[in-house]
Amino acid sequence: MTHPSIHRTIHRSSRRNARRTTLSRLLGIAAGWALGIAALGPAQAGDDVLRFGVGLYQPDKEKNDATYRPLAEHLSRQLGRPVKLYTVDTWEGLAKSLANGETDIALMGPWGYVLANHVAGAQAVASILYDGKPEYFAIMVTHPASGIKRVADLKGRSFAFGDKGSTSGYLIPYHHFQKNGIDPDTYLGRVLNTKHQAIEMQVTRGEIDAGADYNRNRDAMIADGLIKAADSVVFWTSDPLPNDAVAVRADLAKDAVFVARLRAALASVGPALSRTPQLLPPRYTGFVAKDNAFYRPIRDAGLATGKLAAQ
Repeated sequence: MTHPSIHRTIHRSSRRNARRTTLSRLLGIAAGWALGIAALGPAQAGDDVLRFGVGLYQPDKEKNDATYRPLAEHLSRQLGRPVKLYTVDTWEGLAKSLANGETDIALMGPWGYVLANHVAGAQAVASILYDGKPEYFAIMVTHPASGIKRVADLKGRSFAFGDKGSTSGYLIPYHHFQKNGIDPDTYLGRVLNTKHQAIEMQVTRGEIDAGADYNRNRDAMIADGLIKAADSVVFWTSDPLPNDAVAVRADLAKDAVFVARLRAALASVGPALSRTPQLLPPRYTGFVAKDNAFYRPIRDAGLATGKLAAQ
């Protein structure tokens, strides 16, 4: 006789495989995604454990885990449940893991959230605050000697996007190019996709002419001494974008009591920072309750670029 837990595992696996296929078709990048979530491993056997996936905001996974572990521990205390922290090293991978149900709660970029919502019904419950605001900016950077002053100057020049699940590193700059009649595949010279930190480092060293980033990352790298402000020149800034989402998988979002408790736990972070500043990185000031509607500008950009299929 097959044990009931094996039946549950097979059922979960079937649902995840179906979602994985759908999401991979949407983005056309299935091969890269498998590597992005390899570190997650199998789902925890105990349903009481909440799996908390966090994007790679720091230069490496070890520093990222150390940075966000205090937040995971705070949430665990507030919710009265174990919270297992995972760093997922691509925005695509984090979106996929949430859509597949391999992550219960995610702190993720807006575009990754929109993808997970679009395909699998993941739901935003809050947005993170930076300098007290739930917004940030996509930017394009170059080095001072490049001669690049505006987007039109990028013709034939090397350019780095973030991975294809990145809002500021991929979707928003791509949308800006498109709105201005620029096809990146033909207008730009050498094009690559890499991590935000690598973009800034390569630009400041003059290894690439320009790249897409976001203001929060550039600010943090300057503050940490990883780059010098004078070596990274911002020549384009987007309109304000909705900040990173805290999102939950679709079936967990249906539990109104849990969502309310999670929002309360997140709301408690801001006031707690005065006593425990390590709960969030510098200049992050807490969370504010938000829902799916807050991320409509990102969804609209996805639809306009054809990166998101209309439903």
